[in-house]
Amino acid sequence: MNLNSVELLLVEDNTNDAELAIRELKKHNLANNLYHVKDGEEALEFIYATGRYAGSRNANHNPKLILLDIHMPKVTGIEVLEKIKTTENTRATPVVILTSSKEDPDIKKCYNLGANSYIVKPLNFEGFAEAIKNLGFYWLLLNQPPA
Repeated sequence: MNLNSVELLLVEDNTNDAELAIRELKKHNLANNLYHVKDGEEALEFIYATGRYAGSRNANHNPKLILLDIHMPKVTGIEVLEKIKTTENTRATPVVILTSSKEDPDIKKCYNLGANSYIVKPLNFEGFAEAIKNLGFYWLLLNQPPA
């Protein structure tokens, strides 16, 4: 896969949730240019083409969408969101928080930092699958990002 062509970056440390999201996106032909990273540290390296991604991608080619969990090891999703939204080159990249946290302070913090949407992962398979399908359709097909 050409890492400069990634349209959807999935940042998720839970293997089961990541596999389910990827499977649902593939089912609806929305995962052709999807890339999955397992923690916030790897997400920042991918987005800014540093560390293990230095030389393998151009940091000026941002994904069309970042699906971001907030409770992760190493670097939290909130820290990733803050970095994305305070950096000129990545500020306009849509970030959808996809998490199990319904905590009001988490929701407020994410929106205050510039999250474009905050989705609480439904607990059942069907609900989660439907949420992923709808997210993919809206953000990858309907939403018009800036040039």
